[in-house]
Amino acid sequence: MKKIILALLALQAVFLANVKAQRMINVDFSKTQGTLNTMFNTCIGAGRANEGLRADWQQQLAIARKECGFKYIRMHGLLTDDMAVYSEDRNGNPQYNYQYVDALYDYIISIGMKPFVELGFMPGALASGSKTIFWWRGNVTPPKDYKKWADLIRNLTQHFTERYGTDEVKTWYFEVWNEPNLKDGFWAGSQADYFKLYQYSAKAIKSVNPAYKVGGPATAGAAWVPEMINFCYKNSVPVDFVSTHSYGVKQGFLDEHGNSGTVLDKNEWSVSGDVLNSRKQIQNSAIPGLELHYTEWSSSYTPADPLHDSYHEAAYILKKLKQVGTAANSMSYWTFTDIFEESGPRFTPFHGGFGLMNIEGIKKPAFFAYSFLNKLGETELANRDSSSWACKNHKGDVQVLLWDYTYTLPDSVNNQSYYIRDLPAKSKGEVKLAMSGLPKGKYRMEIYQVGYKVNDAYTTYLSFNKPNQLTKPQVDSLKKQNNGSPILKESVTISTTGTFSKVVPIRENDVFLINLIKL
Repeated sequence: MKKIILALLALQAVFLANVKAQRMINVDFSKTQGTLNTMFNTCIGAGRANEGLRADWQQQLAIARKECGFKYIRMHGLLTDDMAVYSEDRNGNPQYNYQYVDALYDYIISIGMKPFVELGFMPGALASGSKTIFWWRGNVTPPKDYKKWADLIRNLTQHFTERYGTDEVKTWYFEVWNEPNLKDGFWAGSQADYFKLYQYSAKAIKSVNPAYKVGGPATAGAAWVPEMINFCYKNSVPVDFVSTHSYGVKQGFLDEHGNSGTVLDKNEWSVSGDVLNSRKQIQNSAIPGLELHYTEWSSSYTPADPLHDSYHEAAYILKKLKQVGTAANSMSYWTFTDIFEESGPRFTPFHGGFGLMNIEGIKKPAFFAYSFLNKLGETELANRDSSSWACKNHKGDVQVLLWDYTYTLPDSVNNQSYYIRDLPAKSKGEVKLAMSGLPKGKYRMEIYQVGYKVNDAYTTYLSFNKPNQLTKPQVDSLKKQNNGSPILKESVTISTTGTFSKVVPIRENDVFLINLIKL
């Protein structure tokens, strides 16, 4: 008898394994959650200011702005010597020059974006030491004269006011420095030295206009948030927002050359847990109403991590943004482009760069996560599914963005050895979308997808045998095969019942956008 029961259980297990799992998403057109929080595309990162003077960088930013809707852009190196901002005459008198900054910011504003102004690094003539970071030698030492530093920041802020107008600059954010808690990296001083730099900077900015927004500490690993707030509160130093960073790997924070072998964190709440904790720290502080901006975040902190190129990244981005909810005022993905030269110019087409687009402007799966988000309507619909957004817009169109996120990295294997190969995705069953309350009439349904071999330029590149250089026809082919066009278009008629349903087969780390456009 026992053998018969075991045999039946085995047969049942086989049967269940072959039955497709079905996930349900139920949405009612009349039941709303409120206005969609668009913190996801409030800001985007870029490598350094001088790269923003390149034509290809600007062309890519225009595409990211148009298709992903990014509003602000943040980058390093605004004050570094390659921007020629600061020098001194033979008598030690400051000389200011903003021609490169103006060219960059004029372009940013011309395409409808705004600068999220990161104040750094130290101009050589103002530096107290010679310690630098990166191929482009950003000086990371404190100023030799804090008054001269404050005068520079005041003069720069006044220049912005005169060039762009008070009303415009009121909408900007001024962030003091970058990751000062990394003493072996971005800041040669102590925490006290950073707070001194912040104090001089904040007071200089506010002296031009008290309404201008200033904050920090722009730390790695969500550090120094309570300390920053306490310092500002106790010393009556202006602060309008807290900024910090988080990356989804388990080791280190700074690895410009990608030598350490990063490992994607298996923790369900990596990155997003940091954000929620930062918000809690602000709420429990003496200044509980401060804005929170994560001015850098991604799956990995190195620009040599193939996960950035992989189709897995798109679902990862959406999962983390969904988990964050309303805890952050912005989540600035690092970065929009692989035109990024911390360790020097890169020449291979896919090298694990941070960007949503590679050097040639080929859109990676991560790009489509953001372009799909940007297609969502302004009103969020009530939805219990934790891996989707449902929205509608004022025209009566309805959008459902859904995904599967599955952690597939084997134990004891790092990203650099795993994500460099063809990685077929396993089936995760089906998703059944059921909508009710829809206005009757004719609609056009468009379905967009990103996943394994769908808008997956890296896997296409692997099929080319990973050439170190792409020919122009290869670039054109990669762009054409991975251009984000709908995978399905069809007409739909909604009857007086107001119901609509669609079943979508889904694989590991697939992302789908279903768009019902009212005709």
